Amino acid sequence: MKDNLFKALLFTAAASVLLLTAGIIYALVGSASEAFGEYGFWDFITNSEWDPRSATEEYGAFSFVVGTLFTASFALLICFLFSLPVALFTGEYFKGTRVSSFVSSVVNLLAGIPSIVYGLWGFYTIRPLMVDLGINSQGFGIFTASVVLAIMIIPYASSLSGEFLSMVPNNLKEGAYSMGATRLEVIQHISLPTAGSGIVAAYILALGRALGETMAVTMLIGNTNHVPKGLADTGNTMASIIANQFGEADGLKLSALIAIGLLLFLITAIINFIAKLVMKYLSRV
Repeated sequence: MKDNLFKALLFTAAASVLLLTAGIIYALVGSASEAFGEYGFWDFITNSEWDPRSATEEYGAFSFVVGTLFTASFALLICFLFSLPVALFTGEYFKGTRVSSFVSSVVNLLAGIPSIVYGLWGFYTIRPLMVDLGINSQGFGIFTASVVLAIMIIPYASSLSGEFLSMVPNNLKEGAYSMGATRLEVIQHISLPTAGSGIVAAYILALGRALGETMAVTMLIGNTNHVPKGLADTGNTMASIIANQFGEADGLKLSALIAIGLLLFLITAIINFIAKLVMKYLSRV
């Protein structure tokens, strides 16, 4: 009887997640239908014009899609360069030591800081630095937003990657050492391949945070509605344009903003699907 009750509770919880996801998709599609009906799904994605003040009200999502992918990809690259060494430090070289515990605690603390705090820090610290370096006359732009975004997602990637590295069975590493392998060779051929699927999952989680980040990016990216031509250029992301203009939007503009939200949902779902395929492949290798 208790087993059946527990099974029913688990089924209810799982079904609730599916129903919630279906409800989100239904609400987004229904609200975005006006924009897609006006411009067409593909034309809405590929159009880079966003001009609510014109007589015809032109709305297109391409510049925001590019800004989102550009910012998140560059932030993930910076994140990888710093988070993997931290993960190796805590999960491999100093595993189980007080130093590792202290570093892990600091990393977890960074993960809990609200994004608005990162945005303020970036505005008053990183932005003036970008001006001094001559990257941008005002300090705003893709590069500034990406740097702060990378700092925000490093704790997610490094913490999870370190946990997966620490879970690699010791007998595999001891067997490699007994064959004369060095520490670096053990990491390259044992630890990283064994924990590979988990590390990929960690970086996908970090990328998902980067794709959907709103406040810090809105404060630093410059908020210009055009396709960014480089890291020093200003722009907008899908999340930042929604945050900036949703409160004053109605009619076709509101539908266009919700359509952008739906596109962000689809991009995140596609990235997660690709990540699952990569994780399955790594787990079989």
